Amino acid sequence: MPSVSNKGLSMPESPIRKLVPFAENAKKKGVKVIHLNIGQPDIKTPQKALDAVRNNAINVLEYSRTEGSEEFRTKIAQYYVKNNIPVSASDIIVTTGGSEALAFAMNTVADTEDEIIIPEPFYANYNGFATACGVKVVPVVSKLEDNFALPPIEEFEKLITARTKAILICNPGNPTGYLYSKEEIQKLAALVKKHNIFLIADEVYREFTYDDKVHTSILKEDGLDDHAIIIDSVSKRYSMCGARIGYLVSKNKEFIATALKFAQARLSPPTYAQIASEAALDTPDSYFEEVKTEYVARRNILISELEKIEGIKIARPQGAFYCIAELPIKDADHFAQWLLEEFRVDNETVMVAPAAGFYATEGLGKNQIRIAYVLDQDSLKRAVKIIGEALKSYKG
Repeated sequence: MPSVSNKGLSMPESPIRKLVPFAENAKKKGVKVIHLNIGQPDIKTPQKALDAVRNNAINVLEYSRTEGSEEFRTKIAQYYVKNNIPVSASDIIVTTGGSEALAFAMNTVADTEDEIIIPEPFYANYNGFATACGVKVVPVVSKLEDNFALPPIEEFEKLITARTKAILICNPGNPTGYLYSKEEIQKLAALVKKHNIFLIADEVYREFTYDDKVHTSILKEDGLDDHAIIIDSVSKRYSMCGARIGYLVSKNKEFIATALKFAQARLSPPTYAQIASEAALDTPDSYFEEVKTEYVARRNILISELEKIEGIKIARPQGAFYCIAELPIKDADHFAQWLLEEFRVDNETVMVAPAAGFYATEGLGKNQIRIAYVLDQDSLKRAVKIIGEALKSYKG
């Protein structure tokens, strides 16, 4: 039979989704599965967004503009300006989710075998996008005992070669919840200017910062216009993961013009989703204050309950809604599958994301899991109790 590509064979499985068949089998047997594995908020989507689609009188569902409608991009630019990020509609390309924005960015800045430096652990699909684009991920390790803070800038500089095209960060971080300080962003800004490379920042969790911490966008840094690329999305901000709308934002005109050619190849982003996303931009700030209050309460419950379990080490998130926990086991992949296949408490179990898939360095994260605290507080308490009981019984 014909063979598939080596690139396809080397595509990594998603640590978030690869255990879905085991979860579905458990559900078929009547087991309740508490999902801590995926960043799907249970927060209600803004009604304005839902109504904009419901009440729209489109008669012909036409292609939209490749870069997204003028009205939508203008409104996105106004959102950024309100957040003291000075951009215009011409600096924005609307994409099919933040995922497509990342793929366009990698393809635009790097050729085959070029390198992008990323602090690990990082969003697992960065590995997949890089493989699909033929780009080499060069990891620099951040550590749980440092709360996953930015590694020393000297560690980044050691890794820069003639093939290095960009540094990529997620701020606040998925899967760590770490929020980079202004000083850390300034160090990265100085480094990319010194070596004339790009700084790509995945800022999809910008609104979700806690403990009076403030988010620093890379586009607020002086002299970084030619180097800075923002990846953004409505998915988490407005609890609209299914809309699949994201954006690329950069003041580098050559970058935007080149990325637009990749966008033209896929024609256009979805029309109804743009309509919903444009309406979502009218969401009042009070929405985010309420959501942040809820996430802080969930984080605090999660951390306090996890700390009761002997042998667990936890990083304290400052943003987003993820937490990395180190378990007193050897293989979190096996543990996560065992939870779904064999372990029950009152006919309930828990689905977690093994953290090894969030690293590029082989062997790191093997005893760690990522927890998404996107469920109500009672469900989080119950889930952590199940994890604690499971660790007492687990023999792996």
